[in-house]
Amino acid sequence: MQVNYKRYGLYLLRWQASTPILAGVGIILASMGQLVAAIVANLIGGLIFFWVDQFIFTSQSLAAQWEVRDNIACVDCGKIARGYRLVRSGEYDRSCEHEPEFRCEECSKKKADELRGRGIRTE
Repeated sequence: MQVNYKRYGLYLLRWQASTPILAGVGIILASMGQLVAAIVANLIGGLIFFWVDQFIFTSQSLAAQWEVRDNIACVDCGKIARGYRLVRSGEYDRSCEHEPEFRCEECSKKKADELRGRGIRTE
């Protein structure tokens, strides 16, 4: 499994941000009893952090964007196969190319290694 470290880092920060919020609610509601305070704090946390988690795990701005097409001629080896191309990742943006270059899976992996060597994220 490949890990998107940007998403993982934001998720860890989100967990840290939830601590003072839930603790504060727990302290305020402590007079109602620990169980009730915990339930209400978790409900409030769910109302807030559902949206944060949804952004972290579905946002296209946090992931490399790939395009996949069937039956292409690989730009590197000429093989007819399913083709892949990295469209956008950070500062790398090939979304406006008039003639996009697709590569077979094998050549795409080589190209991804080359891009990673240049500091471009491919996951």
